[in-house]
Amino acid sequence: MFGSEYVIIVLGMSLVTYLPRLIPLFALATRNLPNWLIEWLDLIPVAIFSALLLPLLVTAGDPKHLDLFRPELIVAIPTFLFALKTKSLSGTVILGMLLFWGISKVI
Repeated sequence: MFGSEYVIIVLGMSLVTYLPRLIPLFALATRNLPNWLIEWLDLIPVAIFSALLLPLLVTAGDPKHLDLFRPELIVAIPTFLFALKTKSLSGTVILGMLLFWGISKVI
């Protein structure tokens, strides 16, 4: 492939990536959205993050094998409760790392 082909590919990928984000942004920027829609849209990042994280916490590599006693899941529960109570990102990360380090020494 030549250099110009790379430029065309990168431009095409950026167009495909950013157009679906920019169109709703420009279309909805001047409109007042109902509160129920705003509240619903606020839940989307949490739902996506949960859908990505949960299989890693409860399966041992094989998605058909459920393992509820994985160290990751055991650490995730108190870390989640701490995050829910304090809303502190740095504290949550530090607590999660310390708990995971501690449980890896025990197991």
